[in-house]
Amino acid sequence: MRRNEIEAELREFGLREGETYIIVCVKDQELLLLKDEKVLKSYPVSTSRFGTGNEKGSYKTPLGIHKIYKKLGDGLPLGAVFVKRKWTGKTVRIPSGENLITTRILWLQGLEDGKNLGGHVDTKDRFIYIHGTTEEEKVGTPASEGCVRMRNKDIVELYGKVEEGTLLYFVPQCLFLAEE
Repeated sequence: MRRNEIEAELREFGLREGETYIIVCVKDQELLLLKDEKVLKSYPVSTSRFGTGNEKGSYKTPLGIHKIYKKLGDGLPLGAVFVKRKWTGKTVRIPSGENLITTRILWLQGLEDGKNLGGHVDTKDRFIYIHGTTEEEKVGTPASEGCVRMRNKDIVELYGKVEEGTLLYFVPQCLFLAEE
């Protein structure tokens, strides 16, 4: 998809001029923070090693339009460990040799009924997040079980630039990346 097509679709879900939004380019393993079709920041990410799909239990990264439902981890240290969206009180060194959710969580909610909202395709009920990882060496390659993994310093930066309600679009490929 092209940037203007993505932004036009996001407007149908309430995106206003001057608001930031996110595009996750699955094939490119890249997360883009944009405003008015301009890329503000690009981050390498790791999406699912099982590919894309919205079905519960698939361990795939969902597609389509979403929003940040909840931000978790405000002010916690790098390497803060989460279990079931709660800080355990522990921190780990990165890399740790374990596959853990760390530092910050952006919990996502699908907005397209029957595609990523409701029933067996509900992104929020699948507990799909953008989060820090202890496996930073895998960022840039598909390695997750559905979530979007980021380097810990990157998720802290992104967390500070977005709000609950920020829109995001998961697309298979960002055609406009080749144009830049």
